[in-house]
Amino acid sequence: MLARIQTLATNYPFYASVVAIILAIFLFDVQGVIIKFAGQDYAVSQIALLRNLLGIIPTWLALQLSANWRAGKRQLIIKQWPLALTRGLMIAGAQLCFYFAIIKMELATATTLAFAGPLFVTSLSIPLLGHRVGLWRTLAVIIGFAGVLLVIRPGVNDFNAYLYLPLGAAFFYALASVTSRYFDSSIPTPLINIYSSIGATIVTGVIVWLTQSWRAIPWGLDWVWFGMMGFTGGCAVLLMISAYRQTEPSSLSPFEYFGIPFSFLLGWFFFGEAPFEKIFPGVLLIVGGGLLVLWRERSLNKHRDDDSSTSVGL
Repeated sequence: MLARIQTLATNYPFYASVVAIILAIFLFDVQGVIIKFAGQDYAVSQIALLRNLLGIIPTWLALQLSANWRAGKRQLIIKQWPLALTRGLMIAGAQLCFYFAIIKMELATATTLAFAGPLFVTSLSIPLLGHRVGLWRTLAVIIGFAGVLLVIRPGVNDFNAYLYLPLGAAFFYALASVTSRYFDSSIPTPLINIYSSIGATIVTGVIVWLTQSWRAIPWGLDWVWFGMMGFTGGCAVLLMISAYRQTEPSSLSPFEYFGIPFSFLLGWFFFGEAPFEKIFPGVLLIVGGGLLVLWRERSLNKHRDDDSSTSVGL
């Protein structure tokens, strides 16, 4: 069964990446539920530190199962280690912003705003990856950010400054996703993630030390929940990095919007939240912008394929 899955992933990398992204987003939302509960008793910096430490475990197991890594004499030192560690700073920034946001507001509202990430990915692909983003994708980004403004509603009486935190998380996550394309294809994805997790652990550990925010965790259910948080988060990041290394970021990012209905259902089930009036109609524009990016990317890919076929015929 595992061999068949690997064969399908090799033959159909785009579809494999889509499945990986959707599963990653669902795991991120499950992790968000755990963090929202934990935030009632523990500081955000401590939660982020534990998330990074425990998230190394599933990543290390995945590395042990990597055929490419075993074939490469189990090399742990990579040439691009400074970039891999720096990604940890980006991830730590995203974690602190998003964790604080989901504790202070409805899960679906925070998640909806955080899914401005695909818009940031498309924008960052221009200066960082040299991708061309034409009129249609530029229009998509504008539409998406108009939706963000409708959700935030700056200037209204019930405006909450915490609403900007998910946007900070979206930017940092997008930056980490796009920079994953800089790594050599020969480097196993789990190894990249281990470096980034170490970097994020260092950053959040320093914050915990400076703020003296560590609280002793009694043995029992809390450790079970923290273990689940680390496992789901570690697996989600691993899946996301794998997906973005196989496919153009601007093609893949719209599928992240599956996280919006996931978070809405989880928030309703666990916390009784149903923030229809806050996320609509802005969420429609955010999703619409992402779908416009996807449509345009498919059109361009079809055009390239047609040109390639014509060239071969000549």
